[in-house]
Amino acid sequence: MELGVSGKVAIITGAARGIGAGMARAFAAEGTKVLIADISETVEETARAIAAGGHSVTGVVADVTNPDDVNRLIEAAVGEYGRLDILVNNAGFPRDGYISNLTETDWDSVMDVCLKGAFLCTRASIKHMSQHSYGRIINISSRAHLGNPGQSNYSAAKAGLLGFTRAIALESGKFGITSNAIAPGYIRTELIAALPNSAAITERALALTPIKRPGEIDDIASAALFLASERAGYISGEVLHVTGGRYG
Repeated sequence: MELGVSGKVAIITGAARGIGAGMARAFAAEGTKVLIADISETVEETARAIAAGGHSVTGVVADVTNPDDVNRLIEAAVGEYGRLDILVNNAGFPRDGYISNLTETDWDSVMDVCLKGAFLCTRASIKHMSQHSYGRIINISSRAHLGNPGQSNYSAAKAGLLGFTRAIALESGKFGITSNAIAPGYIRTELIAALPNSAAITERALALTPIKRPGEIDDIASAALFLASERAGYISGEVLHVTGGRYG
């Protein structure tokens, strides 16, 4: 199936590893020119590894909560490739704890990266996308938007992303820009595999998931590719749950 993403220019945040890096590999394999951003300097190593396959991939160290860093990231894409077509707001992380134990720092840090980061990156990107009447904005939410115990901060941030997604869809459709979200369920990543209770987490997730296998990074990458494609040009303001059928 021709996706129509070859030759397009994409920025993916939070892409030094895990789902972000997996999406970068998938987009690059389809011929997309990709800038990957992360606060970790390992993003440059990840970019070099993907580029070694003959793909156009650049790594940029950037803090998505810093407007100057975000503007530098957007200008890097436009300066190097002449335009910006696709933005994937993937940067985010949990800082878990029951509400009675959460600190303001726990709350603020999750909100800043998940929500403020998406706001800053989207605001800067739309200015360029609207100039050529084309754009795809994809926000990586989570099944946690439905609510998870011990994740009031993360659940609130990921739920907020859905409202943000729909507002941007309403504002930006007239510029030829779509805005959609992906809500992953349990996805097997190196971060989860490294946890001391990884086996228990996997067992519990599988017990609650109708499709009896762990989600893989490629499942999310495939969803992102579809929403970025020409095939999804009339889809906007939607949330695509990639959860194996699990909602609760």
